[in-house]
Amino acid sequence: MNLVVFSLLMGAPGGGSGDGSAAWLNFIPFGLIIVIFYFFMIRPQNKKQKETQRMLNALKKGDKVVTIGGLHGVIQSVKDNTVIIKADEFTKLEFSRQAVASVTLEGKGEAKEVSIKGDKSDKEEKKAAASDPVSGTAEETKR
Repeated sequence: MNLVVFSLLMGAPGGGSGDGSAAWLNFIPFGLIIVIFYFFMIRPQNKKQKETQRMLNALKKGDKVVTIGGLHGVIQSVKDNTVIIKADEFTKLEFSRQAVASVTLEGKGEAKEVSIKGDKSDKEEKKAAASDPVSGTAEETKR
């Protein structure tokens, strides 16, 4: 029975009296499936994994992050395999680096602008709000 199944898979008609050139044609669909799996599944997954690893290696103090569990916080310190995340004024939690799901955009640029804006005097804030009414509050834009 194994000989019959083998001869059917190999494409040999009858008792194996074929020229053998048609046998390799049976493997073309398997090769195409492997190529499709590579380009649509394996390659994108490898790219995403490399991107995630780059993001984890680039973590630094002050980045706003979101963990896999959904905790939002700011990185207080970075160790070899762990990060300490400040969730609020009094809570600091230590997580594995792998638990960080993403770095939010606020940690890259907007949060730094807010801290710089907080250092300005009241006159400078009013002047900036008058020149840019979109960023000013409702009271400042009414004046």
